[in-house]
Amino acid sequence: MTDYPHLLAPLDLGFTTLANRVLMGSMHTGLEETRDWDRVATFYAERAAGGVALMVTGGMAPNSEGGVFPGAAGLFTDQDIANHRVVTDRVHGAGGKIAMQILHAGRYAYGPECVAPSPVKSPISPFPPKELDEEGIEKQIADIATAAARAREAGYDGVEVMGSEGYFLNQFLVTHTNKRTDRWGGSYENRMRLPVEVVKRVRAAVGEDFIVIYRLSMIDLVPDGSTWDEVVRLAKAIERAGATILNTGIGWHEARIPTIATSVPRRAFSWVTKKLMGEVAIPLITSNRINTPDVAEQVLSEGCADMVSMARPFLADSQFVAKAARGEAALIAPCIACNQACLDHTFGGKISSCLVNPRACHETELQYRPAAISKRIAIVGAGPAGMSTALVAAERGHRVTIFEKDNRIGGQLNMAREVPGKEEFHGLVDWYAASLNAAGIELRLGKTADVGALKEFDEVVIATGVLPRDPDIPGQDGPNVLSYIDVLRGQADVGERVAIVGAGGIGFDVAEFLVHGDESPTEDLALWKTEWGVGDPSETPGGLALAGPQPDPPTRKVTLLQRKAEKLGKRLGKTTGWIHRSALKMKGVEMIGGVNYERIDRNGLHVSFGEARESPKLIEADTVVLCAGQVPERSLADALADAGIGCHVIGGADVAAELDAKRAIDQGSRLAAGL
Repeated sequence: MTDYPHLLAPLDLGFTTLANRVLMGSMHTGLEETRDWDRVATFYAERAAGGVALMVTGGMAPNSEGGVFPGAAGLFTDQDIANHRVVTDRVHGAGGKIAMQILHAGRYAYGPECVAPSPVKSPISPFPPKELDEEGIEKQIADIATAAARAREAGYDGVEVMGSEGYFLNQFLVTHTNKRTDRWGGSYENRMRLPVEVVKRVRAAVGEDFIVIYRLSMIDLVPDGSTWDEVVRLAKAIERAGATILNTGIGWHEARIPTIATSVPRRAFSWVTKKLMGEVAIPLITSNRINTPDVAEQVLSEGCADMVSMARPFLADSQFVAKAARGEAALIAPCIACNQACLDHTFGGKISSCLVNPRACHETELQYRPAAISKRIAIVGAGPAGMSTALVAAERGHRVTIFEKDNRIGGQLNMAREVPGKEEFHGLVDWYAASLNAAGIELRLGKTADVGALKEFDEVVIATGVLPRDPDIPGQDGPNVLSYIDVLRGQADVGERVAIVGAGGIGFDVAEFLVHGDESPTEDLALWKTEWGVGDPSETPGGLALAGPQPDPPTRKVTLLQRKAEKLGKRLGKTTGWIHRSALKMKGVEMIGGVNYERIDRNGLHVSFGEARESPKLIEADTVVLCAGQVPERSLADALADAGIGCHVIGGADVAAELDAKRAIDQGSRLAAGL
């Protein structure tokens, strides 16, 4: 008997059967561009062995003009086919199935040769696209069909035709980007002609016994997007054209509504897929913010879809399905949808990975081999750096003891999870607790380690974290001044008017914490949709609410300040910074940069501007919160050095910049891999 009867049920596609209802969705990892095919094969094979029914690769370009960026991977030559055969053979050897995504970026292509239905420049690319003529359109269709045929020759079990997220085929569908007046534009029949023709030609190229998935944009979240009637009409036409499965696409990349970040409620868009259930006879896949087997099972049991797509959860844990099937859901490393090591890396031109699992996409390099000698290892600090070190060290056969002065594990994660929009951190701490217990790691909670207690160990790891930086502002010792620690731990009363000193990640978190009431939109889908202006595509084209975003009034008046004379939040995550800035602006948070902090008194915070300290101004505030950065807590490391005892210093105790959990977990894991 399983806890997940719907999730683990097979899906009969006629000519083949999928082992369960789980799709590993497409991700741009950058692996294929490394041309290291053993590395690519290892990544996918590990996930196939973990039980996922079907995987979809990152987007493969059908031609040079359609690549997401110059040099994007594709199947252009016989050698490309041979290289991809390495991947498919390894996946099949591990018992899995894999489909290749064919992605034509259209005007989203980051290069001067990009093409589109009309010369309408994308707001996320500096390159204006060239309008295709009839001959150019035929070339794109032929190239996509050829890519599909090559995928079959390379051993893939299917292809996914990318028709959503605002890419090439999606651009033909809406008047927002299609201004044509010929047979490829104007009426919806004309605008949907290209995706339908593409699917017909793909099916003809690959034969009947081959999976063809079409990724359909079910809610565009941009002005002049598709109506629901158009979505249904296209879905039926794509089915008739020969698609095996329809996958759900949510939002264009240029949409100003978050769709996959951690502040988006879980399964926030499964209702959109459910609207299409019954309109077509082929299976439907739903996607976005499904990250646990319980959520996936609920989605399927409620009839929202026939299958679920989870992408980043398979970066966090390649064994997701296998653990769920074994009844070990508590041991599934959770995707917290932070974007820090996956999408932020992609858009930064780096190989993707995962904050929670640094081995993701680095499987051939970062290996946790059994240790030659089992050592006694002491780790001081049960934050993310210390806990990641402990888990890897224990996996390799070391005997691990963690000292933690607090009475619970988590470190700085315990403050992060109090911030509205970061509720996923609760699950991350719970996973660490379950994993530490399963690994047999000794936890000494409420224990402050000293030199004497650490002498008996073979290796000592210092992961003692950080201390708040002293901003040295006259008056900061006043009764109306608090540290971010006091605020996020709920240990102090905060007034109605608040000035926050420091606009890094913690400053933004504190502001978010202070402007919300008891209800977090991330925990309330209806509230979240209202706050961001998400409507029903059957009522408004593209699913943008007519009234626009309607956030609840802020619970406090907050002013966020920083010394740097630059846009506040500039250094936040590449793909999430805009969300944090937008969320605070909707709550009326005033953001001021380029200030000098002159003094604090009972009236608030006095500031000036520029090197000449001009234009003095009072920021009236009942409470001033200090978020002026952090410094490493290295006192124990220094004491060990004085006693002649060597140690490894990691995480915030090593470098305190912005409480970087990604760096801390990676550093701890790599240290433990070599101990």
